[in-house]
Amino acid sequence: MSGLKRRLSLAEAIGLSLSIVAPTLTAAFNISLVVGKAGSAAPFTFAIGTVLVALVAIAFVSFARRGSHAGSAYAYIAEVFGRRAGFLAGWTLLLTYLCFAAAMSVLVGDFLASALADFGVKTGPLWVGIALLSLALSTLFAYRDVRLAGRLMLILELTSLLAIVVLCIVILERTPGLPTAAMRPSAQAGGWSGVAYALVFVVLSFAGFEGAATLGEETTHPRRDVPVAMLGALVGAGVFFTFASYCEVQGYGLAGIGALAKATAPLNDLANRYTNRTFAAALDVAAAFSSFSGALGALTASGRLLFALGRAGLAAPLARTHPTHGAPGVAVLLSGALAAIALLIWAPSSGASVFYANVSTVAVLAVILVYLGVIAAQCRLDLGARRWLWPTFTLVGAAILLWCLGNTVLPVPAWPDYLWPYIVLAWLLLGLGLLMARPALAREAELEPEAVEPAVKAGVISSEA
Repeated sequence: MSGLKRRLSLAEAIGLSLSIVAPTLTAAFNISLVVGKAGSAAPFTFAIGTVLVALVAIAFVSFARRGSHAGSAYAYIAEVFGRRAGFLAGWTLLLTYLCFAAAMSVLVGDFLASALADFGVKTGPLWVGIALLSLALSTLFAYRDVRLAGRLMLILELTSLLAIVVLCIVILERTPGLPTAAMRPSAQAGGWSGVAYALVFVVLSFAGFEGAATLGEETTHPRRDVPVAMLGALVGAGVFFTFASYCEVQGYGLAGIGALAKATAPLNDLANRYTNRTFAAALDVAAAFSSFSGALGALTASGRLLFALGRAGLAAPLARTHPTHGAPGVAVLLSGALAAIALLIWAPSSGASVFYANVSTVAVLAVILVYLGVIAAQCRLDLGARRWLWPTFTLVGAAILLWCLGNTVLPVPAWPDYLWPYIVLAWLLLGLGLLMARPALAREAELEPEAVEPAVKAGVISSEA
């Protein structure tokens, strides 16, 4: 038996996916990136992006409805293409979650430093220590009862979202509404080509919606709750992104679109403009809570992935669960250590915002490859069963992902941005090396005794009890 305990509710599963998506961070960073490409059509772009990412989610939902597994994409792809391909998918998704854990921990320190700066307190390099403390605390919570972690993630994220909604309402009350024409693609922002390029950053905003799938072996009703959690986090985030981007564009005004595109802290700027310094600081603290929640969610997911890979033959200690808490303790601790190493080596020299942007880019490049793999697996199953409708939808999502992937690598970016695809490639090569060094990872053997659903290949995905 896996040792994981089925005791999570739907709300706790939603908490994990929502925390990794981290809607607050999109409002704080990514909206400016989208505005930089799409201009005032940013809300329109987020609305389109929500539909497109939902097409990608179809494949994850389809797999999750048939069975559950802590390895998420690892099990989905292994079911169709074999254990070697499944391991590489899980290994690649692990990179995404580790990057998110490190990046969001750094933002905890950055947001708290910004809150203090609103009152003239300079923290200097103290943000690095705060980031490490945040990472240590999130590792501790992920190591303990996952129910507590799930509830904490949901509460922290909803608290920060509430603070942003309050700011948005104030902006809507104090500013004139935007004309309808401003919400459509315009020549000033490159028309439809600007919207299309901005979709790259929209995909970044939704990355992690599939996080609840890693709780498949711990959710009480996984084949019902996990799909609902993924879709709920995706749709809820999409509505929030569209609303928040509209309010930020309205808050800066059409004449200030250029300033919004260049803003490094748009929420702080808007809070100081439309409320007061105290609320701006409170908003920074709320964003720090959201960042902590995101790091906790990423470590929870990466711990489950490492647990699944360890159980599949990577390393037996990774497959151990805590006798009291039931969490994969060794896997969670290793995830926290790997994220801390990346943080210590990279963040102090680059700064918080640059570190977040660079590491998040690596994470998104990796997760796009995983999404494409899951879509390919689902399409193969659907076409083999002569189901033609859903593959049509998912292939549209795949085409958009390929377009986004191409735009991040071509034309070749300037230094150091052209390095990020090579980091993903190096990680993949390390995974191939592990496959060669650990032949057990490629054996088509049953993974869990409780995997009994006959439609699932070789017991790779365990069915709901």
